[in-house]
Amino acid sequence: MGLFGLFGKKKEPTEEKVVPWKLLNSMAQLEEIMELSDNKLAAIFKHSTRCPSSRMAFRAFESGVDPEWEGVELYLLDLLSYRAISDEVANRFQVWHESPQLILIKNGKVVHHGSHYKISAAAVEQFI
Repeated sequence: MGLFGLFGKKKEPTEEKVVPWKLLNSMAQLEEIMELSDNKLAAIFKHSTRCPSSRMAFRAFESGVDPEWEGVELYLLDLLSYRAISDEVANRFQVWHESPQLILIKNGKVVHHGSHYKISAAAVEQFI
C-alpha cells in the first residue's frame, strides 16, 4: 500500500496467461492443419520477431485469447526462421502474405484472415 494508503494501492501479483501455441516449424504440419481443421478451427499467426508492428499485434491478440478455448488450435509461425513455410501457407491457402497476419482455417478452407489492426481474438471466437 502507498504512504498511509493515500497514494495508490499495492498491486497484487497476477497469474500470467499461458497461451497454448503450437510452433509451426515444418511443412508436414500443414497437412496436420488441413486434417485437424475438419474437427477444429486452426488459427495460424504469422509473426515477424523483428517488427514492432508485429509485436504489438501479437501482444494484443494474446491478451484477448482465452487459454481454455475449446475447438481451436493456435499455431505460431516465425516468419524470419521459416519463410518457406510462410510462402507455402500463402500458396496452399491462397492468401496474400502479410505480416503480421492471422489466418483461420475450417474444413480445409480459409474462413477469415486479417493483418495488422484486423487481427483479433474476437475473430477467432466467431468461428469456434
